[in-house]
Amino acid sequence: MRRKSFAEMACPIARTLEIVGEWWTLLIVRDALLGARRFDDFRQSGIADNILSARLELLVREGVLERRAYQEHPPRYEYVLTEKGQDLLPVIVSLGRWGMKWTSTEQPLQPPRFVHVRCGAEVETSFHCPACHEPVPPRDVRVERAAAAAPVASVAGDSP
Repeated sequence: MRRKSFAEMACPIARTLEIVGEWWTLLIVRDALLGARRFDDFRQSGIADNILSARLELLVREGVLERRAYQEHPPRYEYVLTEKGQDLLPVIVSLGRWGMKWTSTEQPLQPPRFVHVRCGAEVETSFHCPACHEPVPPRDVRVERAAAAAPVASVAGDSP
């Protein structure tokens, strides 16, 4: 059964979902924002190769990623976010914030850090830099994985 296309709908949300509405697609964009560039980098999320290939092809065709050769023999490519792809950062941040609030996990979650490329200050999720006091466009933000949570120190009298 073929799904309905949203590409021609008047609603901009529907048209956006036509491009990034499949769940693996946003996870690929998330990984690209975190620095993934090569096919094997994206595979770390557990996506099947055939699905990854199809989603990367879609993101390149839609101008979210740019495919660049980094090796000739054998041919190898990396995938780099375009400005269009970088502009998905606030979407990913909003989904992450919602998920941290409304979904549960056994593991403590550490949100990623958003660093202003120009000055090195951590950018607030409102995308304003507290150091420069200026709005920061997504292309000027570097996303870093948060450091792993430190082990909880034992309380005196607790046995190890």
